[in-house]
Amino acid sequence: MQSSGHRFRDVEHHPLLAENDNYDSSSSEADMAERVWFIRDGCGMVCAIMTWLLVVYADFVVTFVMLLPSKDFWYSVINGVLFNCLAVLALSSHLRTMLTDPGAVPKGNATKEYMDNLQLKPGEVIYKCPKCCSIKPERAHHCSICKRCIRKMDHHCPWVNNCVGEKNQRFFVLFTMYIALISAHALILCGFQFFSCVRGQWTECSDFSPPVTVILMIFLCLEGFLFLTFTAVMFGTQIHSICNDETEIERLKSEKPTWERRLRWEGMKSVFGGQPSLLWINPFA
Repeated sequence: MQSSGHRFRDVEHHPLLAENDNYDSSSSEADMAERVWFIRDGCGMVCAIMTWLLVVYADFVVTFVMLLPSKDFWYSVINGVLFNCLAVLALSSHLRTMLTDPGAVPKGNATKEYMDNLQLKPGEVIYKCPKCCSIKPERAHHCSICKRCIRKMDHHCPWVNNCVGEKNQRFFVLFTMYIALISAHALILCGFQFFSCVRGQWTECSDFSPPVTVILMIFLCLEGFLFLTFTAVMFGTQIHSICNDETEIERLKSEKPTWERRLRWEGMKSVFGGQPSLLWINPFA
């Protein structure tokens, strides 16, 4: 899920803008909050659409190929409700990750007027990003796809068509978790379905013809295995980064922490918000 073309191209630290430097600083934080955050990247949009189509395909095979033709009513109802609830949670988490500002620093705010408002102490050094002409906070990195500096940027993920940063990391973690869960669920259901069809009659275990049923289930097994492996690894990596209070970029670049690292539990609470509760796993909260 990481873009390899930009993740290591962090900008160098440069002096602040001079008084005669002309940059457009008209967009404010309030204006940014009123607009929907969406990255217009062709590759990212294609990957995001593919993600939705693959989840819809899995839901179709599970519901119409395996569960509805089943003679066990409660088996179909329980697994159907569980799988579809997980799918809704996964797609909701995907939307929240994609449409949430990951922590973008306002563009062009490195002006003399803004410097005066900061009331800096004598000798205090701050830095600007020469690419988006903004004051670069500590632990912020510039994303060449989003064309912005992102606070606590972990990486840019084309599958969610957005950076994973300070404000949307929670939704990204939930997205990987729910995709891993529905992938595991789909694989288990495929195993039961194959066993049922082999033990009984192939013509009775599905409303589709045996060749079509086998092809659909094989593709679902391949999709489930790949998604489970990929998202489970990503989920574990994200939890490890949160507990260590270290982003993926900082880890790969072996940056020495200049900030005071949070304790593991404090790191989890800072990302998921407050004390542990069901709200932690609720993408609608």
